[in-house]
Amino acid sequence: MKSLFASATVILVLLVSCTPKATTVAEAPKSATSTAEQIAQGKTIYESSCNRCHKLYEPTQFTSVQWVGIMNAMAPKAKLTEEQHQWVYDYVVSVKK
Repeated sequence: MKSLFASATVILVLLVSCTPKATTVAEAPKSATSTAEQIAQGKTIYESSCNRCHKLYEPTQFTSVQWVGIMNAMAPKAKLTEEQHQWVYDYVVSVKK
């Protein structure tokens, strides 16, 4: 009886751990409120921080919506402050094709 209970417990734990985790909707940074100087700073941060780990993508390669997800995923890894996150986001979406 104990082994049946232990087996059922292990199976239950495995099933629970394999279920998909709840995901949150990615929040967009606030609309572009950065000054031209801050956007220039965002470009500098983008070129220095992002280039440390991988090649830089052309800002026009992604839409502003796609950049939201990219920035939300990468800004913590680059250890950007909220302000720097905003500046980089405003830079990448300000570049026109």
